[in-house]
Amino acid sequence: MTRFLLSKVMRAIVTLWLVVTFIFVILRLSGDPTDILLPDDASPEVVEYYRHLWGLDRPLHEQYTRYILSVLQGDLGESLKDRRDALTVVLERVPATLQLGIAALVCSILVGVPLGTYAALHRNRPADRLTIGFAVLGYAMPHFFLGILLILLFSMWLQILPSSGSATWLHMVMPVITLGMSSAGTLARFSRSAMLEVLNQPYMRTAKAKGVPHLRRIAWHAIPNAAIPVVTVLGFKIGGLISGAVVTETVFAWPGIGRLLVTSVAQRDLAVVQTIILLVALTMVVTNLLVDVLYGWIDPRVRLSHRRQA
Repeated sequence: MTRFLLSKVMRAIVTLWLVVTFIFVILRLSGDPTDILLPDDASPEVVEYYRHLWGLDRPLHEQYTRYILSVLQGDLGESLKDRRDALTVVLERVPATLQLGIAALVCSILVGVPLGTYAALHRNRPADRLTIGFAVLGYAMPHFFLGILLILLFSMWLQILPSSGSATWLHMVMPVITLGMSSAGTLARFSRSAMLEVLNQPYMRTAKAKGVPHLRRIAWHAIPNAAIPVVTVLGFKIGGLISGAVVTETVFAWPGIGRLLVTSVAQRDLAVVQTIILLVALTMVVTNLLVDVLYGWIDPRVRLSHRRQA
């Protein structure tokens, strides 16, 4: 188990390093922040002063080396726009994003997993077809399109929900539906597929032949064995709480990290963008690491397979 964990941790570290390197290079190649942050009539002397102040006049490899060393020391840089620590600027938006993301995730689990399980138990019946249709619709519909439809329906036509902001719990309803719809559809589809595969296994037929009650077969044999594929999808959804909220937060003017990322990219606020991307990557990597560890705990065959490959 120790070798299994060390292997996963090393892969997580390499992944984070690759993400940090990629986003650093892409941002530097996207343009000079002084073109956006300084007035159009700024003199060349002023532009050169700020480029030197922000370290943009140094060679790319030197900027990269300084940035990596700073990250290793816990310094993620300073916001070029607010002149504040970039990590502080980002962390101020984390509670709003977590509030929205966790609520959407809980709703998607409560809707998607029971729907998928029910559809598998009623295969080729109307409930199954409705579930498949819901899963396809939820997965295929873009967040911005669903968000606009909800605003038109509940804010402009029925006038029962606010269209933007985060002042009350009512402001959360439409963003949570928008963000959770896709996850619910995905979870329903994977739950159905995993449950169907388990129901066709020989041990399920054996349990039925032995007279094990139906509910007991489902609760004690089917659901635990169908959990691994669902845990995989759930891990990706948890890791995407921040990244998946970018469009939704923009549509509903939700004051979270996603909206901050959009404005920071437009303003080329390098330190803030790098910090957000690093936070998203760290969330994804840690979540996937936890999922891998959970695999080894749920199914010992995963550990044995890794041990044989090593």
